[in-house]
Amino acid sequence: MNNIQETGFHSMMKQLYGDFGVDSEVGRLRSVLMRRPGKEIEGITDPAAVAMKEIWDVGKVREEHDALAEIYRSNGVEVHYIEEMAPHLPNAVYARDLVLMTPEGAIVARPAAGCRIGEEVYAARQLAKLGVPIIKTINGDGIFDGACCLWMDRKTCMLGYGKRCNPSAAAQVEEELRNMGVEHLIKVEIPRGMAHLDSFMAFADLKVALVLKIAAPDTIYRELEEREFNIVDIPDYEEFGRFCQNFVALEPGKIVMPTGCPKTVSALEKAGVECMQLDVSEIMKGNGAIHCMTAFLKRDSVPLYK
Repeated sequence: MNNIQETGFHSMMKQLYGDFGVDSEVGRLRSVLMRRPGKEIEGITDPAAVAMKEIWDVGKVREEHDALAEIYRSNGVEVHYIEEMAPHLPNAVYARDLVLMTPEGAIVARPAAGCRIGEEVYAARQLAKLGVPIIKTINGDGIFDGACCLWMDRKTCMLGYGKRCNPSAAAQVEEELRNMGVEHLIKVEIPRGMAHLDSFMAFADLKVALVLKIAAPDTIYRELEEREFNIVDIPDYEEFGRFCQNFVALEPGKIVMPTGCPKTVSALEKAGVECMQLDVSEIMKGNGAIHCMTAFLKRDSVPLYK
């Protein structure tokens, strides 16, 4: 019998825990974690107090959420739900911020927004119930949202730092990623006025990225150009305001994105990307869209870029 020290955690993960792991934004999507809006979205009287633009129509929010889940299922994706949530935490519908999945398990976030503190506890409980290994919970004085990090491949990751990821959390995340073999950690300062990396960029295919040029730091362009990406500029600022970049890749070159962004659809289709569109206009009143609602638990691996 081999000594346990000679066997990497990743090689034993599926046997001991289950088939989980993420190392890209575009590998075929297999499993997700979401929060179907429950009692917590009812009775909101002050949207600003919970970081929303307008009060939600409860029925429409649930209909849109269910429609996204059905798209996932019809494309072979297993949908898991955070089953419980405190009644004062309506933003839990944006589950991406609560979990960063890695090839070796989940990093549980510590939300920066005061109105979201505590959502991560319910996400962690559900991860444990599903058997997903939790390799880290952001602690100390660290603050971190899951959408501050975007995987490119098994050894390459973008880590955005700013108001939603402070130096303490960035160091904690980096330690875990380095420990599992990440060699290229691309550190990106998130521009003022933006919350996360997915606020101004997204990966649609193995070598296609949609980016808001006026917002993206030079670091991003340099790294993407070195890897010979087709960088598609968001063609219309109004469509950016309609969350055109807040999409999810179902597989390389096939995405589900918000409706109302025809210029962006055209630009992505010219780059060879198939665009499925879904009306999430009600959900967007809470300042999030499709990518925000989806915490990835399992994606197929993609080839290394370098």
